[in-house]
Amino acid sequence: MGALAVPAHARGDTAGEAALGDAQAQPGTGTVDSDAPPPENAPAQSTVVLPAGTRSGLEIYRSFREGLSGPACSAEDSARWRRHFAHAPEKFTSPGSDVLPLFGYVVDRLREVHLPTEYALIPFVESGYRPGAKSPQGPAGLWQFIALTARNHKVPVGAGYDGRLSPVDSTEAAVRYLRTLHGMFAGDWRLAVMAYNAGEYRVLGALRSAGQRPATADPASLPMPQISRAYVRKLQALACLLTEAGDTGEWLQALDRPVPILTAATVPARIASLDALARAHGADPVQLRRLNPAHGNGRIARIGGNARVLLPSADATAIAAATTPRPALASDSDISDAMADASALVEAVPARTHVVARGDSAWAIARRYGLGVAELLERNGLDARGVLRPGMVLAIDPAGAGATVVAE
Repeated sequence: MGALAVPAHARGDTAGEAALGDAQAQPGTGTVDSDAPPPENAPAQSTVVLPAGTRSGLEIYRSFREGLSGPACSAEDSARWRRHFAHAPEKFTSPGSDVLPLFGYVVDRLREVHLPTEYALIPFVESGYRPGAKSPQGPAGLWQFIALTARNHKVPVGAGYDGRLSPVDSTEAAVRYLRTLHGMFAGDWRLAVMAYNAGEYRVLGALRSAGQRPATADPASLPMPQISRAYVRKLQALACLLTEAGDTGEWLQALDRPVPILTAATVPARIASLDALARAHGADPVQLRRLNPAHGNGRIARIGGNARVLLPSADATAIAAATTPRPALASDSDISDAMADASALVEAVPARTHVVARGDSAWAIARRYGLGVAELLERNGLDARGVLRPGMVLAIDPAGAGATVVAE
């Protein structure tokens, strides 16, 4: 084959990379009715011509607004952090900036798994939405992971490739982690971001000390470090600033412009550099380098035989369409594509289980499999006060999830 693999969601499918979870829309998860009204003063629809592979910035903003979980803005919002981030709305209206396309990419990923869009503001706080951001203290990338945290969340970090600098690798890891935290702390994004900042153990310990439960907790009253409290206030201030900016017609007009839809794609084996990718298919080499700093000096780094890049979906679609699939033979160097074709015809999907080992806890097991603790316990008919014993077999997937799918 050799074509650059374009995720299904970039082609307009409803499956694709969106299938990270089967959570249903619930109050407080950041998912709202599709008939919800647009932000006040927003034009009914875009007034500009939108080339293929783009959307209006208004669409990104509406999706962000619709996905907010709250609480609503009030006079108690931190004046300090409002002043600190007062410039934030301007970052979204600069035509030459990558902030709005990257913000749209992250908002899309969060909406796909039914998480509140307050989480999309974390990269703004951490890196200013700069994929190549590096801190002298060690954190790097959009989400400013330290190397140990990155490796713990399956982001490759090593000689020749630092996945923290990949918006694709780091965003996938961050969304998985936030989904776990969101379930662990009963859907309260404020508790989840405190845990993102300080660690789950710190928040769980603070809840125990305060005699509170996640579902009814008052995050502001917990005995947490000041930096973690400030983390919540920063995100609240940013959310309020962007919400209030949407009440300004001039700002909305500035958003009403074509914005590239970014998508993750796998680079064909024959492509050795970002510049070669750009030359072969008419993409913007400067933009590709900005979006993909993990590929140092523009060289394509292949970890485990594959390399993924973030690029405008129009370019990804053009690359896929420009390459005519070749018959895959056993002697062909592209044998991995033949294996992918076979797996598309017959796919075994066994129901997963976990054998409890000494030292295992419910929250650790839930985190490992991307579940909420309550979800894991419910699937196994267990009570929160119960004790896990070594040798117990826990069901990870819902009953009946195991199946063999054969394509027609």
